[in-house]
Amino acid sequence: MMRLFLWLSLLVMPLSACGQSQSAPQPGTDYEVLPQGQRWQPKSNKIEVVEVFAYWCPHCADFQPMVDAWKKKMPAGVTFHYVPAAFDPEDVYARAYFAAEIADAVPKTHSALFTAMHELGSVPMRNATIDELGTYFAERGLNRERMVGLMRSKDVDARMQRAREFMKANQVRGTPAVIVNGKYLIKGRSLEERMRILDAVIAQERAAGKR
Repeated sequence: MMRLFLWLSLLVMPLSACGQSQSAPQPGTDYEVLPQGQRWQPKSNKIEVVEVFAYWCPHCADFQPMVDAWKKKMPAGVTFHYVPAAFDPEDVYARAYFAAEIADAVPKTHSALFTAMHELGSVPMRNATIDELGTYFAERGLNRERMVGLMRSKDVDARMQRAREFMKANQVRGTPAVIVNGKYLIKGRSLEERMRILDAVIAQERAAGKR
């Protein structure tokens, strides 16, 4: 009986090792390597995770609760940033995000704007005006005139340009897009799978940094 147990153990061990190797994220399958990628905050020493999103994107709306949950248990030594998809330099929704960022109001407005657009229908999903988004900000307790002014400001113009350059360097073709350290664009057949791959790539980057 003992010999049989040892023989079965020898058979199982290679299978286990094979399973472990397959769990490691694979370039080309789980992520794209970005040969000329950029970090959003190049001076930080932390592992950087960026989500490029669009408020009008239904997949981003579905992704947002997962991101919220992930951020609550974000690993130590990791920093997270949102970057709105600035495919169009006049995209008022991306401008709204940057205006909220300047006003230090993102925690109050970000997830709530997805809800307003995709669940409540109180903000148009397409072709909203700056004035309409100003009304949304006012409903969140912000100064309407200030937020409208910020959305039209040169500061937001500059951030939109920076976002476009970041997206181009990191080969962002759609949303949501998750980028790690300006080096890896996360792939995945589902949003849940992207989150699993993200954790694995972060672990891989942490291990590489300790070598």
